Amino acid sequence: MRVHHPIFDGIINRCRDLDPIAVAVVSPLSEVAIRGAIDAARAGLINPYLIGPQAKIAAVARKHGVEIAPYLIVDVDDDFEAAQRGVELCRMDTCQALMNGSLHPDHFLQPTIIGLRLKRRMSHAFVVEAPSYPRTLIITDAAVNVNPKLGEKADIVQNAIDLAHVLGIAVPKVAILSTVETVSSNIPSTIDAAALCKMADRGQIMGGVLDGPLAFDDATEPEAARIKQIDSPLAGQADVLVAHDAESGNMLVKQFQSLDGVEAAGVVLGAKVPIILTSRAANPKIRLASTAIAALLAQKDRQELSAVASGIGVLLQSKAWLSSNGSERQ
Repeated sequence: MRVHHPIFDGIINRCRDLDPIAVAVVSPLSEVAIRGAIDAARAGLINPYLIGPQAKIAAVARKHGVEIAPYLIVDVDDDFEAAQRGVELCRMDTCQALMNGSLHPDHFLQPTIIGLRLKRRMSHAFVVEAPSYPRTLIITDAAVNVNPKLGEKADIVQNAIDLAHVLGIAVPKVAILSTVETVSSNIPSTIDAAALCKMADRGQIMGGVLDGPLAFDDATEPEAARIKQIDSPLAGQADVLVAHDAESGNMLVKQFQSLDGVEAAGVVLGAKVPIILTSRAANPKIRLASTAIAALLAQKDRQELSAVASGIGVLLQSKAWLSSNGSERQ
């Protein structure tokens, strides 16, 4: 019998000792949106910048009994300007993460992808807590990349592996999904899966164990993998499921969410800052878990920047010392 581990509780608890991060909350104009942001603030995870028409934000808060007086409101005219201002605050390093409130994902992502893009392709990942699955499960990409090409899929996989590391999975097992377990020229997803695995063999994707093509049951059900004689290091125990495209990925997540007790937190990866992007109907628990994941990602970013700054400082000190000693010799 599989034992359920409360994944989200563990993620949230890991943030208890972290300093809160400043988060640009774009258009928190529904009850779940504004309550999710304020719940995260009260939990000590974030300092929210509530971005939108001030009168509308105040009206929503008043209607649903949410106290927003302690928090900063960035007054703008409309949703479009709210998204742009949120991106601007992140670009200026005023905020360390971006959160979608009640905007349609397309309207939220358009300025986000343009304004916060880095070298690597941005992608979305759902972190799934399922009572029937004994480990953290990441599903990608079900929201950002509609029909990714091979190179874009490599970035999607690397983003998911990096997320898994932040969540405490040292060597994530990554299943590249298709309908069958063998490569077929008639099924493009199997060809991409085989190519991604070879890219991992050649060091183009690092930090995880990849296998594919694999059917969903091969990746998640040990008994199915045994019966079908799937010889794979991750058969039945995948940590990451990589969908062929956003359509199949979204349907997979929605099917999971229809099961009793299954929750899915959502973040966008590969941008200048972590981006909290859940379903607009996501409940407070999912929004809190998504925010906690973003906080862990932001902490990693801070640590990496600190290490770089420290390295530069040591280099400059060494250069100054060498220069000084050279002058003395002259």
